[in-house]
Amino acid sequence: MKTKVFEIDLSETFEQLPAAPSVEAVIHWRARAGRTLDPDELQYRLVDLLSDYPTVQRQQEFRVGAELGPEGSHLEHKQTWQGFRFQSSDNRHVAQFTRNGFVFSRLMPYEDWTKFEAEALKLWQIYCELAEPPEIQRLGVRFINVIPIETMDQLRRILVSPPSAPTSMNLPMQEFIHQTRFAIPDDGYSLNVILATQPPSADDEKLKFILDLDVSTESTVEMAEDELRKRLAEMRWIKNKAFFSILTRDAIDRFRE
Repeated sequence: MKTKVFEIDLSETFEQLPAAPSVEAVIHWRARAGRTLDPDELQYRLVDLLSDYPTVQRQQEFRVGAELGPEGSHLEHKQTWQGFRFQSSDNRHVAQFTRNGFVFSRLMPYEDWTKFEAEALKLWQIYCELAEPPEIQRLGVRFINVIPIETMDQLRRILVSPPSAPTSMNLPMQEFIHQTRFAIPDDGYSLNVILATQPPSADDEKLKFILDLDVSTESTVEMAEDELRKRLAEMRWIKNKAFFSILTRDAIDRFRE
C-alpha cells in the first residue's frame, strides 16, 4: 500500500496572529454560468441584493482581431461585457460576479477566517441563484502577504530557506523572485508559492518581501455546501501549513505584536 507523502490534518491548529501581514485574502470560484446573463438585468438584481456594496463597476474585456472586408483586412476592436465589481462601503470587501465565476476578496486588515468565509459563501449563493452554474471547475484560496524589510540581508531572518549567491560568487543580492508549484495529488490540490522582493516606490520608501500562497483544486468540485466547506477547510489548512513552514520563528514573532 502506497504511503501518502503529505497528510492533511485538520486537527492541527495554527496561531491567529494579531498583526498578520495579509494584504489580500481571496476565495475564487471558476464556475461558468448555466444560463444566459443579461448585463443590465444582472446589475439591477445585484444592486438590489448588495446594499452593503454601494460601489459598482462594470468590467469589460477588450479584444483585437483581424476582419476581412471589401477593401481588404483591417483590425477590429471589440469590447465584451465580462461582469461586475462591487466594493463594500468600508472598502474592505470586493465581490466580482462574472460570466465565468465569482471572486471574493478581503483587503487589509484581515480579521479572521470565520467572518471571511461566511461573507464569501453568502455572496457565492447569490451568484448561484442568478447564474445557475452546473458545476465548480476550480476552487481557489489565495493569501498575499507583504512584509516590510530594511535590507535584502534581512531575508535570512525571515525565510527558513533564504536565497544566497553561488558559492564562488560573493555578490550582494539586489532583487529576489522565486516561484514553485507543488502537487498534492492524493488530495487533488496544488500549491503555488511566490517569494519576491518589491523595491521602494515613490509612495513608499520601504523595501518589501512578498509571500503569495495560492491553493487550488485540480478537478471539479461538487456544488453541495458540505463538500464546499470541507474543501475550503482543507485549502485553508494547506495555506497555513505553508505560511508557518516558510517563515522563521523570528518572522512570526513580528506578527504577534
